[in-house]
Amino acid sequence: MISQNDQEMATLILEHSTKLQQDENVMVQLIGLNGINLLRALVEQIREKGAHPFIQIEDTETQRLLIENGDEAFWKNQAEVDQLPLMKQMDVFIGIRASENIYENSKAGKEANKAYSEHFLHPVHFEERVNNTRWCIMRYPSPAFAMNAKLPTREFTEFYYKACLVDYAKLKTAMEPLEKRLRATDMITLKGEGTDISFSVKGQNWVPCYGAHNIPDGELFTSPVRDTVNGTITYAPSVYQGKPFEFVKLVVENGVVVDFDSSNNDALKDILDTDEGARRFGEFSFGTNPVIQSPMYDILFDEKIYGSNHLTLGKDYEIAPNGNSSNIHWDLVCIGADVYLDGELIRKGREFVTEDLKGLNPENLLS
Repeated sequence: MISQNDQEMATLILEHSTKLQQDENVMVQLIGLNGINLLRALVEQIREKGAHPFIQIEDTETQRLLIENGDEAFWKNQAEVDQLPLMKQMDVFIGIRASENIYENSKAGKEANKAYSEHFLHPVHFEERVNNTRWCIMRYPSPAFAMNAKLPTREFTEFYYKACLVDYAKLKTAMEPLEKRLRATDMITLKGEGTDISFSVKGQNWVPCYGAHNIPDGELFTSPVRDTVNGTITYAPSVYQGKPFEFVKLVVENGVVVDFDSSNNDALKDILDTDEGARRFGEFSFGTNPVIQSPMYDILFDEKIYGSNHLTLGKDYEIAPNGNSSNIHWDLVCIGADVYLDGELIRKGREFVTEDLKGLNPENLLS
């Protein structure tokens, strides 16, 4: 039985996020079988709109076997024969991430991950899907997801839908003064425990996000001027390529990571050595979702934590470019640093302190 929450999610995705129209082609990809009812709600509503769903259902353990055993030739063939030609025919892409084990791919080696990223993920998703479809990605709640959030399953499920179904129109309005300030800003500085880092965003494009590409949403992003990043930054817990990191600390000189520390240094070194762009930064963002308070080892939630920022290793986005090219894009999140724009304090810890930005504080967004 399809729940009312899943029906509301499907409506949000199709009408607000992707604005699906009659006769359009839409790929709906379900990774993990847990989210089958949201998939069914989407298919039902897609057909009601007279559009054409193309369904992909992937078993996470089978995908693990493919990643662990795949090589360059395998992933090139997968992309060129199947996924890339199909993706080029899509108007819309909807991705439901419903894996119940976020560490499923933790044993995949450096070369296996590089082959998958460079010859499949990059051409099919980073190049074709991101740049040429109206796309939206979301997670789906499960007991395992709740465990990572350190919440009972029922309480987590309630939190999940509350975070996903926030008032995006109100959030959009509250973001506008921050976007205006940022477009006039040269230097941004973050200062906090283990963090003192500065970089220029002069002339860069800023993109407000309120439910178009991610559910849940709530971020405002750009990319730093590539060679201007200098200092030290310490990040909250993260999972990348199935590998857990309880913390990551980076030392940066002229835009390049020159030293690092983490709870998993061997894995971190492999990621940083992926290619030249992996030691540089391709995105900077403010997290503004008023419901999401703490990390849960899931970047689609963690990058939206209110009072947070992410300074992302790897590839930039075409909509807000800085010239950094890489086969990785790792959204690492720094929570609660003081934020200065050209020397002016605008956020103290997690609270915006200037009158024009106080609308972004949770008590105002949720009132």
